[in-house]
Amino acid sequence: MPVPRVVVDVMLKPEILDPQGKAVHGALERLGFDGISAVRQGKRFEIELDGKEASDAVAEIEEAASTLLANPVIEDFDVRVEP
Repeated sequence: MPVPRVVVDVMLKPEILDPQGKAVHGALERLGFDGISAVRQGKRFEIELDGKEASDAVAEIEEAASTLLANPVIEDFDVRVEP
C-alpha cells in the first residue's frame, strides 16, 4: 500500500522581489534559452504520513506550513494531497 503524501509548495508573494529567480532567468538567457519572460524560485516539501489518511492531515500540515515551512509575511503556500 502506498504511503500517503502531502505536498506543500511555497513561493514568494508576487509583490516580493525574487533575486534568485532573476539570476536564474539571466543564466537561462545567457545559455541561449529564448522565450522565457520571467522565473520565480520556490520551495517544495513532500511530507509522507505514517498511519494517517492524507485528507485527515491537511489541516495539520497547513498549520505547519504557516508556522514553519513558509513565512506568511512574504510567502504564499499551497497544500495538496498527491495521489
